[in-house]
Amino acid sequence: MPASQSRSRARDRNNVLNRAEFLSLNQPLKGAQETRSSSRKTTGPSVQAPPPNEGSKERRQSQQLPEEDCMQLNPSFKGIAFNSLLAIDICMSKRLGVCANRAASWGSARSMVKLIGITGHGIPWIGGTIICLVKSSTLAGQEVLMNLLLALLLDIMTVAGVQKLIKRRGPYDMSPGLLDYLTMDIYAFPAGHASRAAMISKFFLNHLVLAVPLRILLVLWAFCVGLSRVMIGRHHITDVVSGFVIGYFQFKLVELVWMSSNTCQMLISIW
Repeated sequence: MPASQSRSRARDRNNVLNRAEFLSLNQPLKGAQETRSSSRKTTGPSVQAPPPNEGSKERRQSQQLPEEDCMQLNPSFKGIAFNSLLAIDICMSKRLGVCANRAASWGSARSMVKLIGITGHGIPWIGGTIICLVKSSTLAGQEVLMNLLLALLLDIMTVAGVQKLIKRRGPYDMSPGLLDYLTMDIYAFPAGHASRAAMISKFFLNHLVLAVPLRILLVLWAFCVGLSRVMIGRHHITDVVSGFVIGYFQFKLVELVWMSSNTCQMLISIW
């Protein structure tokens, strides 16, 4: 027996397939084992093969991802500048929102600041203009008041349209009031109070004879109305600045389509 064992060992040593570089030839293929094991599993009654359409659907969905879900690894310079300015605007607006709620640093002055903002609301100005138009007895006064009413209506429609298009929220989560819903001043951009204050102040400076102190107070009033909207957390700084710009262009538009005295008298008679 020992002689036979020694002979078999010698044969194994002399066999070329037992070398290290040829060991893989003696082992069975993994693919064959996997196919055998998979074929055994699929023969069972409980396992069902997935339909071939699911893989293609998942690939199509992954290829049709929206651009918002994709990572922008190489943003443009304009995008970086815009996002930086937007971040600065939000940060500065939140810092100036000192009357955003009762717990803020100037929370005790919130009612007074809101009252300043109400002076630039559209409902009091439209109602007051109509009352003055009814009680006015001069043609010149009726002409000015009729064009002012046109400017106020134009302001409400313009601001409501732009806000509905942009749909920007304010720096703080605040629900609009009843008067805001009546004038469709729901969103933040642009600030309707600021556009109205700028348009009215410019209108009065051009069509009313005022002393220098009153002219300065009128400009300060428009500025305070816009600032109050930022202080109570209703608008961003850019919303107010955009409102001032829109109000100025609204005044220019009203000047271009200025209604004459005869046209105003015809509208008043119809009304």
